[in-house]
Amino acid sequence: MYIVCSDLEGVFVPEVWINVADKTSIPELRRTTRDEPDYHLLMRQRMEILDRHGLKLHDIQEVISRIRPLPGAVDFIGWVKERSQLIVVSDTFIQFADPLMQQLGRPTLFCHTLVMDETNRIIDFKLRQPDPKRRTVEALQSLKYKVIAMGDSYNDCSMLQQADVGILFRPPENVVRDFPQFPVVHQYDELKVILQSYFDGKPPSK
Repeated sequence: MYIVCSDLEGVFVPEVWINVADKTSIPELRRTTRDEPDYHLLMRQRMEILDRHGLKLHDIQEVISRIRPLPGAVDFIGWVKERSQLIVVSDTFIQFADPLMQQLGRPTLFCHTLVMDETNRIIDFKLRQPDPKRRTVEALQSLKYKVIAMGDSYNDCSMLQQADVGILFRPPENVVRDFPQFPVVHQYDELKVILQSYFDGKPPSK
């Protein structure tokens, strides 16, 4: 039986940090895991930028409250859940995710946690575990599931490499260039065709 693991931002919703950058007019915050493979470095840079500009958790949550799913995302999630199980495996945080997951029909979410001080300033973050996306796939495979994984960024690629099937969805050219082994898909309808072929036991020929 196949189970589907998917990234969140860039696949089902717009990139949170790009929205924060645009709302606050801080272009440095536009840098995401599509640009920087080192997630710890990226988060440290983000926290330093937030501190420099006096931004706190509630400022980011205000931006997130206005984000809507990508066109077609909700219907696609419903389609997958009618045929298989879906786990959203994300490097977002519990403190960010709730309004987004509510709009997506609350698929199962694995993500991280932020640490704040008494003033609501973000001072640290706690990963669920090291290399959590890959290890999620490993855990499912240990339960005898086959895994189809989807993502768009550098931080998704260890998950895609571990999965039985890895798919890049609307990735930037630099990720495509660095990981040419993965098929690239740009539309949910294309994803449905590929996923259905595996669900039916008739994977597409390579």
